[in-house]
Amino acid sequence: MYDSATYPAMDIVELTGFRAGLRKNIKLIAGAAIAFLAIGVAIWFVMRPPDALFPVNVNGRFGFIDSSGRMAVAAQFDQAQRSSEGLAAVSVQGRWGYVDSSGRIKIQPQYDLADPFSEGLALVGVGPKLGYIGKDAHFAIPPDYDAAGPFGNGLAPVQVAGRWGYIDRSGKLRIDPQFDDAGAFSDGLAPVRFGARFGYIDKTGKLAINPRFVTAGRFSEGLAAMREDGQFGYIDKSGKVAIPAQFDSAGDFSGGLALVAIGTRFGYIDSKGRFVINPRFDRAGTFHSGLASVWIGNHQLYINPSGMYVWKSAN
Repeated sequence: MYDSATYPAMDIVELTGFRAGLRKNIKLIAGAAIAFLAIGVAIWFVMRPPDALFPVNVNGRFGFIDSSGRMAVAAQFDQAQRSSEGLAAVSVQGRWGYVDSSGRIKIQPQYDLADPFSEGLALVGVGPKLGYIGKDAHFAIPPDYDAAGPFGNGLAPVQVAGRWGYIDRSGKLRIDPQFDDAGAFSDGLAPVRFGARFGYIDKTGKLAINPRFVTAGRFSEGLAAMREDGQFGYIDKSGKVAIPAQFDSAGDFSGGLALVAIGTRFGYIDSKGRFVINPRFDRAGTFHSGLASVWIGNHQLYINPSGMYVWKSAN
């Protein structure tokens, strides 16, 4: 349920699983954009979805801006998340539903929790239980789980009798519950925990990278954030260190950039570990559809892949 633009502090949390009320997953901070400024700006304009919505807080109410920074949906919701697959989760009087790119309610607020859509399904909570709905608001997978995560590569992590496994889009178990914790699949691999350490499995459930990490994130663009000891770095899909551990937090690559922290400041690196946007933000969120939400003090802003400000809060 928690998105970096709404709850930026949630971006930097170690992978621990999911549970109703406070869904835990690979809550490493994430990134997006690209390594080279000129190419980054060009791709941003070409690739950004025209209907992407980005939540903003205006005097305690949430609305949305579009990719240009224009106010697209007036601030009227209690809480809001970024759009995904054409819909954005919003909270109205304590219940979550979904709006389209114009701000019209498409799925009535009725859930206790709601996540962004992923592969056509969204994880929602009804009381203490979690299930998955389609864009027609019907349950594709009944809310039978105490803990679950989003779909990736056709599979989603779920907890059954205290152990984690994976279901397909029909709700059928494809990887038997056997792990102490589990994250979403991406690039054909998923992080799972054996005791105190994380490794990675493939879609058959076979171990692909031995469990040696204190924290492990999902693979994106061939790299995954991990922490072996005190700091974060990145590995490739063979398990080899690609960017040495040197950051105080680290997250997904997307479009060639990842959000990392040095001390209490956040910036963005390229796939070589070089800073493209220097660490100057007090808080920062994931890039989505060409924009990332960042904070300087209590001021929320949105930046594009060049680090330029697209929107600034008035307060």
